[in-house]
Amino acid sequence: MKKIVLFAMVIALIVGAAACSRPTAEKPSGPDTTLMHLHGLGYSGDGKRLLVPAHSGIKIYSDGKWSDAPGEKHDYMGFSTVDNGFYSSGHPALDSAYSNPLGLVKSTDEGKSITILTLEGEADLHGMSAGYRTHTLYVLNEQANSKMKQSGLFYSQDEGKAWTGSRMSGVQGQIAALAVHPTQASVVAVGTTAGVFVSNDYGDSFTVLTAGRSVTSLAFTESGELLAAASNPKVELLRINAATKQQTAINVPVQGGDTITYIAGSPVQPKELAIATKNKEIYLSADNGANWQHIADKGNIINRP
Repeated sequence: MKKIVLFAMVIALIVGAAACSRPTAEKPSGPDTTLMHLHGLGYSGDGKRLLVPAHSGIKIYSDGKWSDAPGEKHDYMGFSTVDNGFYSSGHPALDSAYSNPLGLVKSTDEGKSITILTLEGEADLHGMSAGYRTHTLYVLNEQANSKMKQSGLFYSQDEGKAWTGSRMSGVQGQIAALAVHPTQASVVAVGTTAGVFVSNDYGDSFTVLTAGRSVTSLAFTESGELLAAASNPKVELLRINAATKQQTAINVPVQGGDTITYIAGSPVQPKELAIATKNKEIYLSADNGANWQHIADKGNIINRP
């Protein structure tokens, strides 16, 4: 990977998580109805619940209501839902027995319990994504550790036991987003300040899907299409066919001055989407963006009556 791309990638990841380290003295001050920070977005395997890691544990949105996920309130980073749970990294909750950082963890009960897979006390994997069905993990590794001996893009097909580095040839610009195909382990995409790039060979070589846009978030749908958010400075959300490169614009309620930081598509309902923004707004659409429901306003959760 070119040094300029790698340097920019590391800076983007550090800036994006600068406020997210383990507290040492006090518990977070906000009430349970406040999302202090947003660290991801993803659907449960049955599509009925939207999971939002929010600095002090996971919030769950279902049937118009918000609730706290069970279990310790870890500060999850690199949060990626899969068909039977989620993979994540981050920092342990106050008074937790786990070492800081968490390394790579997995949960199959929406956070009630977690299993430490590797790198506990060693790595905080901010830039991580998982294939929804394959569970193939890709990581934009910030610095060398016992599993990944240098910075760069790595992937694992055995839940972090072994990692393989990717060359990332063809990528241009500062990397801001990472997404993994739900059913094809070799297909991974990155979003950069120069556009959307996709690889069919485990990240060794990338081709451009769309250029000239500064991409802020990426996600694959269940069908293998890409959802890409950009800000130039107009906020855009595109649905991209990776095979034909055909693009369809999706209407979004996000105004300039804010950016879409996370996208999730329902694994059950093809037209259902969720987006979260830098300003901690969260919206849901059941009709591919024709209408949006506002479920969090500047971090304040909204329960339907």
